[in-house]
Amino acid sequence: MSSTQAGAMDNKVPIFVEKTGRVELLDRMEKTDEEWSAILTRDQFGIARKAGTEPAFSNKYYDFHEKGTYHCVCCGTDLFSSDAKFRSGTGWPSFYAPISDLNVKTTVDKTGGMVRTEVLCTRCAAHLGHVFDDGPPPTHKRYCMNSASLRFVKR
Repeated sequence: MSSTQAGAMDNKVPIFVEKTGRVELLDRMEKTDEEWSAILTRDQFGIARKAGTEPAFSNKYYDFHEKGTYHCVCCGTDLFSSDAKFRSGTGWPSFYAPISDLNVKTTVDKTGGMVRTEVLCTRCAAHLGHVFDDGPPPTHKRYCMNSASLRFVKR
């Protein structure tokens, strides 16, 4: 493999695509803050790109019950199915599992005087929210997400 081919592969990331039911190698999506702010609303940019948090109980998807898929607002990656959504009582949309572990990644978040596990979109590194170990079976996880980081597509 040439160095050019190897460099191109470094920019690819395996993502599970719900529509095809397969893992596909997709380009990482990288943009400058200026490029992101041109395509996102102020709230979306502040939350997805700057790791903000929206107010509880007043966001778009916390009490939303349509059937479909939640995608990353920045790059469109399939993130969560409505089938994994549950009412957590926290004021944010909560899921017990992502569509695929390939599509999200986690990192330690020590901001705000707390230690939490931050959830990011694997493809574009958008901040989605946090995951906690107090969810329902079968995973006992609670992916507590920001509505502003998600775009819903109805089945």
